[in-house]
Amino acid sequence: MSEVTRVDPPIVAEEQDMLVSWLDFHRATLALKCDGLSDDQLRQRSVEPSTLSLLGLVRHMADVERGWFRQCFSDEQVPDIYYREDEPDADFNEIASADVAEAFATWTAECDRARQIVDAEPSFDTMAKRPTSRGNLMSLRWIMVHMIEEYARHNGHADLLRERIDGVTGD
Repeated sequence: MSEVTRVDPPIVAEEQDMLVSWLDFHRATLALKCDGLSDDQLRQRSVEPSTLSLLGLVRHMADVERGWFRQCFSDEQVPDIYYREDEPDADFNEIASADVAEAFATWTAECDRARQIVDAEPSFDTMAKRPTSRGNLMSLRWIMVHMIEEYARHNGHADLLRERIDGVTGD
């Protein structure tokens, strides 16, 4: 993993800039929580009885990025990365032999593709092209806010995991 740079979101900005900045801030926060750890430490399930690991969170967020931006919003015909019908939590559970470099490269690629999709849209009022499993069509605005919430929640998990692994704390 390359050096992590995290930029604080602006205090005053237009809505699109603000939401994009906050999402990138949370993406970088997850990367910071993983920074400097060995592959074994990234696989460590350090908050028992939970099976969460930092590697599992990275894999999960790769699938989440793909699911909301590529599959739902853009209707790209791409398969899930780790999710499978027979093992819906493979992103979290199948980490023992998972390739750490591949997981981070995949997550990074999905974040980059999501940025391209967002940058191409003139308005956050644009509606997704594919409905959710519940039949709802979401606006890009909703997806952006949801993604910020998703990262914020999982970054809280990452805080606990990292502190238990090596004592490192911080935002």
